[in-house]
Amino acid sequence: MLLNLSQIHSAHERYERIYSQDAFAGGDDAVKVAAPVALAFDIFKDKAQFRLVGHVQTALELPCDRCLEPFIWPVDAEFDLRYQPRADNTGEGEREIEEDDLSTAFYERQTIDLQQLMREQFYLSLPMKPLCRDDCRGLCPVCGTDLNRDSCGCTREWEDPRLAALKQLKSVHHKGR
Repeated sequence: MLLNLSQIHSAHERYERIYSQDAFAGGDDAVKVAAPVALAFDIFKDKAQFRLVGHVQTALELPCDRCLEPFIWPVDAEFDLRYQPRADNTGEGEREIEEDDLSTAFYERQTIDLQQLMREQFYLSLPMKPLCRDDCRGLCPVCGTDLNRDSCGCTREWEDPRLAALKQLKSVHHKGR
């Protein structure tokens, strides 16, 4: 999934394509692409610099952080990225990071890896704590039962053995009153 920059001849061009979710299979990712991926963007060319402005849409299958059950997360991410040749990245020493630096990437051999661009957008769209639903009850920490489906009779009180001496002190203190 490479964009060949040598085939971009005008100052503005449009790119639209739908990729099968199978094209993203086999990665080490914890997320799975669960629907076709629609990628559309405008390409603005200024000599050797390119600006890609568009969006990517799909659905991801994620494991819930509480119950571990997979669920579908819709993605509709917009991006505005600048690309310049890697040769321009000379590393001028220390300097303050500017806003443009966060949206600038580098390309080599006249190509931009669109799969990498899409994967970055997938990860940027993920929530901090993926939950199948807001009121997910998770798993029982004792027996592992999915509390969304069943209930269990486990006692969830846990005592840290390192604090046993303090608990004895507290009980002696309360008896002395």
